Amino acid sequence: MQTFTLHTHSIYSDGKSTPVEMIEEAIKQKLTMIGFSEHSPLPFENNFSLKAAWDYVEDVKEHAVTFADEIKIKCGLEADYIPAVTQPFAETRKYYGLDYVIGGVHLVGKSANPDEIWFIDGPKYEVYDEGLQKFFDCDIRRAVKAFYQQTNEMIENEQFDIIAHFDKIKMHNRNRYFTEDEQWYRELALETLNLIAEKGVIMEINTRGIYKKRCPDLYPSPWLIKEARKKNIPVMISSDAHHCSELTLEFATAANALLEAGYKSVTAVENGIRQEYPIE
Repeated sequence: MQTFTLHTHSIYSDGKSTPVEMIEEAIKQKLTMIGFSEHSPLPFENNFSLKAAWDYVEDVKEHAVTFADEIKIKCGLEADYIPAVTQPFAETRKYYGLDYVIGGVHLVGKSANPDEIWFIDGPKYEVYDEGLQKFFDCDIRRAVKAFYQQTNEMIENEQFDIIAHFDKIKMHNRNRYFTEDEQWYRELALETLNLIAEKGVIMEINTRGIYKKRCPDLYPSPWLIKEARKKNIPVMISSDAHHCSELTLEFATAANALLEAGYKSVTAVENGIRQEYPIE
């Protein structure tokens, strides 16, 4: 089973545990490495992104020294991509001296005004529905296409190590507006998967939707994991933990999906260097 986790959130962004609580739980579970990846700062008020960025970076790097004999600790960010709004990922990495960057899209649009962008994440599906109506007149194809086009733009233009939950647009859909069997949807998802393969970024297999009971499937879905294997896309398992109790939830589910797809290993990144580890 994978013995590291790189996609975690603490009280520095929208997590519920302190970094020390996360580290102590990782040690208890005999993990060899834990990486923190708070939501990157955004140029508008919100309740989930990092506020005290330098405090976070310095704190994590201090813990890396304190716990060096017990576990590897890495400092990263989950960088949101909003065209012409967010800071280039490479600049963010350099400025904070990060070990890695996870790229993701949670907000669909091109505005620095939160009232003008569609928040596709969070615990409330009503927010998803309201945005779908407000910004896309309930045209789900146009909305999903906008999400994937923004994701594609991120992959093509930004420098990052890992792509987060790249099909998360399905989470609050709950098979109400579309199903993944529909040809138009599959074409959009596969176009993004091809770009992931072309750019060589690591694709996370994210378990959070399952254990939070917001989605019955992994991100990405098993059919996309099988397509990713055909393209030799490197993968890693992530719980996207926001509490220390969530660090490795449903890792076995993700590992089984990878094995069924033909994967034999997962990939970690340490200071820009990749290392493969066997799944079993």
